[in-house]
Amino acid sequence: MTYCVGIKLNAGLVFLSDSRTNAGVDHISTFRKMIVYEKPGDRVMVLLSSGNLSISQSVREILQIEELREVREDGEEGEPITIWNAKSMFDAARVLGSAVRHVYDRDAEALKHAGLDFNVSFIFGGQVKGEGMRLFLVYSAGNFIEATTETPYFQVGESKYGKPVLDRVLTPETPLDEAAKCALVSMDSTMKSNLSVGLPLDLVVYEANRLQTDKVICIDAENPYYRMLHSSWGQKLREVFDSIEDPVWDDSFTEHPLKMPATRHGALRKISTPDEKLI
Repeated sequence: MTYCVGIKLNAGLVFLSDSRTNAGVDHISTFRKMIVYEKPGDRVMVLLSSGNLSISQSVREILQIEELREVREDGEEGEPITIWNAKSMFDAARVLGSAVRHVYDRDAEALKHAGLDFNVSFIFGGQVKGEGMRLFLVYSAGNFIEATTETPYFQVGESKYGKPVLDRVLTPETPLDEAAKCALVSMDSTMKSNLSVGLPLDLVVYEANRLQTDKVICIDAENPYYRMLHSSWGQKLREVFDSIEDPVWDDSFTEHPLKMPATRHGALRKISTPDEKLI
């Protein structure tokens, strides 16, 4: 299993991925899910992958040379678009989608005969000189959606355990350092609940308009900051939990009663005999 998250903020972008891949409890391996494409001063693109490892590796390999060919209005074929010359992140995402479809055309039928789905998804984000930062979620059909102000992050893989903290903390105005911390807490929560997600982690923090990356970190079990975060998050959660009063079931006074009638709904019915109807 995999967990990857990409976050788009006013201040920049944050990307985080684990590196655990498994095909059963006897086949657990380490494969990186993140790759950075960079021409300093011109473009920075980060790709995170989830799903069938052979598919995602094939897409990553093809993406570096994939060309999107289009016919101009005059009927002539224009210059092929690649991730290296795309004038926008949108065009680069289209090139990625084309690479996904090429792998599908090549492998989908064979996978189907083997009883396997064409299962892959990507988070793809970055910045091309001359435009703002953009973040996309690319599906197995090669189509994609873009992050918005209302939805400033994407997840792929084992996403459910790490989602609550992202929803509670992240806004477009969140500072980069806080967003990186939030992403790490999200990953730690996922690793706590799912053993198929694990260290080491790859973290990239990109500052808007720099057009190069200098905050690229590999985090293993000995990383001092991650060890502190893992310990502190668990401890603080327990402290907050203990600070919330327990529900009161008798008639004792409490400022926050639980045992009281609902304002809009009736009490739950109890069925006492076989003849009673449910509705």
